[in-house]
Amino acid sequence: MVFKIKELYIYPVKSLAGIAVDEAYALNAGFRHDRRWMITDNNHQFMTQRTIPQMAQVFVQVDGDFLTFKHKNLSHKLHISSVENHPKEVKVWDDIALAYDTDIHTNQWLSDILHQKVRLVRMKDEQSRSHLSSATGALYHVSLADGYPYLLLGDKSLDQLNEKLNYPVSVMRFRPNIVVRTNQAHEEDVWDRIQTASAQFKNIKPCGRCIMINVDPERGLMTGKEPLSMLARYRKSGNSVLFGTNMICTQEGIVKKDEHITVY
Repeated sequence: MVFKIKELYIYPVKSLAGIAVDEAYALNAGFRHDRRWMITDNNHQFMTQRTIPQMAQVFVQVDGDFLTFKHKNLSHKLHISSVENHPKEVKVWDDIALAYDTDIHTNQWLSDILHQKVRLVRMKDEQSRSHLSSATGALYHVSLADGYPYLLLGDKSLDQLNEKLNYPVSVMRFRPNIVVRTNQAHEEDVWDRIQTASAQFKNIKPCGRCIMINVDPERGLMTGKEPLSMLARYRKSGNSVLFGTNMICTQEGIVKKDEHITVY
C-alpha cells in the first residue's frame, strides 16, 4: 500500500518544543538532531513535561552550528560542539546513556526559565545508549527519547480522537516524528515496515501513552485528564493506553514531507 507523509518533526532537546521540518535524515538512533540533548537535574536524572509542563514553552531551533533557545522575549545560543571534555552517565528511565555536560551559561539560562536548577547534556555519540525492547527482546541504539527512536502516527487516529473530545487537541500533544495521511484510524499499529525513497523503518509496537499528553503545549500547562482519559476508554490494552506506533530505522536515509511511502 502507498501512503503520503503529511508532517515531520524533530525535538532537539528532550521534552522541549518540537520543530516541524520539510525533511530529516534518518539514523538508527533517530532523526539527526532529534533528542540528542536533554535537561537533567544535578543528579543527571532526566526531566520532562510530566513534572515541568512549562518546558513545552521553551522553543529550540537548529541554526547551522548553533542551538537557539527562545522563551517569550528571551533567547540564548549554544554552539553544538560546546561540551565538557569527559562524558558522564545519565539516566532515561532504566537505561544508562553517556552524555556530555554543556556550558554553565546555558544551564543558568534554562534554570532561570524553569525556576529550578537544571543542566543541559548532549549525547556522546550515536551508540551512547542502548534500549532493551520488551516487545522483541533485542537491543536498539536510541537517542534520549523515552524508549524508541521514532514515533509514527496516522492522521485518522487523531481525527477519531478529536471527534470524541469536547475540545480537540493538536498533534503536538503526542510528539510524533512522522505523521502519515491514512485511510483508517490506527491502521499504523499493524504495519510491518515502511519504505521511503531512501530509508526504511520497522514497526516494533504501538506506543503506550502517559499523562504527558495532557500537557497543552500551546500554554505549557497540564490541562486536566484529557485526552488520556478518553483514550483509555477505547484504546486500553492491558495496562497501556495506545496511540501511535514505535519504529526503528533499518536503512538510513533522507525522509521528506509530502513524499510517498510504501507500507508492507
